[in-house]
Amino acid sequence: MKKLFIITVLLFGFAVQAQDKNAKATIEVDGVCFMCKTRIERASLKTKGVKSAVWDINTHMLSLIYDGRKTDLDKIENNIAAVGHDTKRITATEEAYNSVHECCRYRDEEIKKDHQKKDDSDN
Repeated sequence: MKKLFIITVLLFGFAVQAQDKNAKATIEVDGVCFMCKTRIERASLKTKGVKSAVWDINTHMLSLIYDGRKTDLDKIENNIAAVGHDTKRITATEEAYNSVHECCRYRDEEIKKDHQKKDDSDN
């Protein structure tokens, strides 16, 4: 019985260590502009345990550093969807999506084209 207890404690210890204090992840998040960037990064950073969140407008990739003992990607992605932005795994509700500024409606092809034209003229 004592051996079983020791084995259980050791296995639990390894499971706790498996959660990374400084986990890194990159996820794709839909958006089109600097207002989207601000909204996505703020929603990420408001998630307890997220230390860094940087969204790239051109690639739509959100680079994260977070404490895996306090949060996980599901929680972060749910917070992003709650402010109106889709990820590959979680789609924002229509209500959340409709709450974003009109120029941020990334599901609208005309909005995407308009932002692409602005990006092309900046180069």
